[in-house]
Amino acid sequence: MQGPLAQLESSAIVQGPLAQLESTSILQVPLAKLTWYHHITLMDKVKDAEERDFYIRKSAENGWSRNILVHQIESKLYHRQGKAVSNFNQTLPSFHSDLAKEMLKDPYKFDFLNLSEEYFEKDLEDALVNHITKFLLELGAGFSYVGRQYHLEIGGDDFYIDLLFYHLKLRSYVVIELKTGKFIPEYASKLNFYLSAVDDLMKHKTDNPTLGILICKERNKVVAEYSLRDINKPIGIAEYELTQSIPENFKGCLPTIEEIENELENNKDD
Repeated sequence: MQGPLAQLESSAIVQGPLAQLESTSILQVPLAKLTWYHHITLMDKVKDAEERDFYIRKSAENGWSRNILVHQIESKLYHRQGKAVSNFNQTLPSFHSDLAKEMLKDPYKFDFLNLSEEYFEKDLEDALVNHITKFLLELGAGFSYVGRQYHLEIGGDDFYIDLLFYHLKLRSYVVIELKTGKFIPEYASKLNFYLSAVDDLMKHKTDNPTLGILICKERNKVVAEYSLRDINKPIGIAEYELTQSIPENFKGCLPTIEEIENELENNKDD
């Protein structure tokens, strides 16, 4: 009887002798980096060979623990990664565009947040920063947190970026704007303005162009595509999902600042 590792290797092999050899040799390296518990989890939770191959590679590349692997599988990362609307093909070199598109997800899953049924953009931003460890996990590998409501002074006026990150693999600043309603074209124009400012005021000569991600509650794909068509800065537009909301009368039961800080400390050890 084949063991889990052998089954994983054989399940990812495509037809044809040469293809079989190539597929096996390509998979052996990432498979060897995974624990027995990873193998069991993959066999148990992922039945499609192509999807399983995706999680094998991502686990090896990012050093996911078994718990993180389970989380990524249950959040359907395979079906969400690279699915956002973007203009990366038109605004970035091909090698940079492919990596940038892979960075995006649609939708983003913010199921770790405790928000009332009626919340504002500031509430969403506050919650994401308070749960920054889980937010970074959802964003994906490579993101380094720079700041929130990041201040820019332009022409004597003050402007504030919702969330600013630096992506270590892309070597780019990443501006994230959050919208709790439906996407409208004006949002893309404002984000384009922020990208121009960061490129001019912050980007080092060795950095790649700054990227923008607009995350909104609802997005019409056709409207988003038209909005990005003639913009020359790289922008992605995606939706987010909250899988649960806290009724207003339970709002006083939300965790305290001390509880959130303790959660962040505990997450660092995962």
